[in-house]
Parts: sequence; C-alpha cells; structure tokens
Amino acid sequence: MASRLPLAAAVLSVLLSAAAATGKTGQITVYWGQATAEGSLREACGSGLYSTVIISFLTGFGGGKYKLDLSGHAWSAVGPDVKYCQSRNVLVLLAIGGGVGKYSLASKSDAKAVADHIWNLYLGGTSTSRRPFGDAVLDGVDFDIELGGAAHYDDLAGYLKAYSGRNGGKKVWLTAAPQCPFPDRMLGEALRTGVFDRVHVQFYNNPACNYRASNVAAFTAAWRKWASSLPRSSVYLGLPAASKAAGNGYVAPATLVGKVLPIVQKSGNYGGIMLWSRYWDKKNNNYSKTVKPAV
Repeated sequence: MASRLPLAAAVLSVLLSAAAATGKTGQITVYWGQATAEGSLREACGSGLYSTVIISFLTGFGGGKYKLDLSGHAWSAVGPDVKYCQSRNVLVLLAIGGGVGKYSLASKSDAKAVADHIWNLYLGGTSTSRRPFGDAVLDGVDFDIELGGAAHYDDLAGYLKAYSGRNGGKKVWLTAAPQCPFPDRMLGEALRTGVFDRVHVQFYNNPACNYRASNVAAFTAAWRKWASSLPRSSVYLGLPAASKAAGNGYVAPATLVGKVLPIVQKSGNYGGIMLWSRYWDKKNNNYSKTVKPAV
C-alpha cells in the first residue's frame, strides 16, 4: 500500500500546477525581526519568496517614549540589508505595536509626535538623534495594534500618509494587520480613513473566523466583509507559517491551495497572503515556497 505522504505531495503538485497556469503573481508579505534564528533581513529578501518584509516591532510609543525591539538582531546590520532588499524590489516596512509592549496614543498631538518620530528616524526625514538603521529609508509603516486603546490611530495614519512625496521623496506605504472579526476593535476607525494601501487580515488566533473544515461559511463571510469594506486597499490573507506559530488558524499547503485560495481570489482587491513569520516559515520547510505558485 502506498504511503499517504507521497499521495498528498502528488495532490499538492497537481493543485500547484493548475494554480500556476492561472498566472498568479505570488505576492507574499512576511514579518521579520523577532527571532535571531530566522537569519538576517538580507537572507529573507534574497530568498526571492517575499514581495514585502515587515520589520517587527516598534513596541513602545506615545507620550514621548519609544522602544524598538528586534529581539537580538543588530540594528547596525539592518540598514545595509534594507538597501539590499530595496535593490531587489522588496518593500521593507516598520511594524508598530505587536502583542507585547506598551503603546498608546493619548491625543491628536501625541499621534503627530509619533508620526514625526517615525518619519525622522525611519523614513525620509532627518534627526539629530541616531537613526537606528542609519541612512536607510524604509518604505512605510505597518499598524499591528493589539494593545492599549483604539484612539487616534486614524490621526496617526493621516499624518504618516501626508509625508508621501515630501520634498520630492518616495511614497509612504501604509499597511495594517487587523484581526479577522469585523470590524477590528483597535483599527476599525483608522481603516475607515481609506488611506491604507494594504490590509493583512489576521485569520488566526480567532476561531470565529479562522478557516477550518467546519467553519467554511463563517470564514468566507468574514473574508468577503473585509474585502468589500476596503475597496481602495489590497487585502491579504494573514496566516501562521507553521502549526506552532499561532494558537490556531494554521492551514496546510494542500488545503490552502485547493480550498482557501479559490475563495479569497474571487475578490477583485485580493492581494496575496501574509505570513507570521520568517522564523516559522523557515522552521516549516519554507511554507511560502510551497504555496507561492498558487498565491
């Protein structure tokens, strides 16, 4: 009797071949920065697997206090790596927030101060303080707001977007990573501004809307709600890159290719998938590489 693994691999191969024939572009966003074992930013971009890499996280901001946490990665190495990534047409963004840290915005003026800080230390501005990544200019900011209050993120998004093209400079990309229950309790108001270029919806750690065989209808309804509510944004399907990367929500490659992508790709503003994270992608034998032809 043939083993199940070769059969599963054969089925996946057929699915990927069929998907590749449709000409999908394979837009994959990945988070990087929270585990030294994931390797360098340069390695992530050099893999050819990702169109966007999000450096995570600025875990502290608001009230004039800021903290960048890259979990052991040397800041001095990141700047040159950012330039390398950009030379390969990979966007590099800075994630603010995350599931660990202390951050909030107390007022509109506080939001303006945070926007100015990010612009001057990470984007196209200048600062008398040391820029963590030197003269490297990141492409934008990702809002992964999971703690604190929801106030004034609409203001922060507006202030950051206003820096696009400043003094002849480049566009400031804005992305967000809301949870799949709609509307997101932290970013709902900010997303209604319509200024976000991409929205990477986290369809994990949320059993009510995660994909699984017994929850297809709820997943489909949640996806369609997100896609239809963001007509000016590209919407990405956010997933854990390995079964241990999240409490729940992992989707095996064959299931993603054969059952999930056919649902989400029906939306005109579908943009690709987002994975948490580069570390878990590597641990899971490059999940991204397996599914990329179908994405």
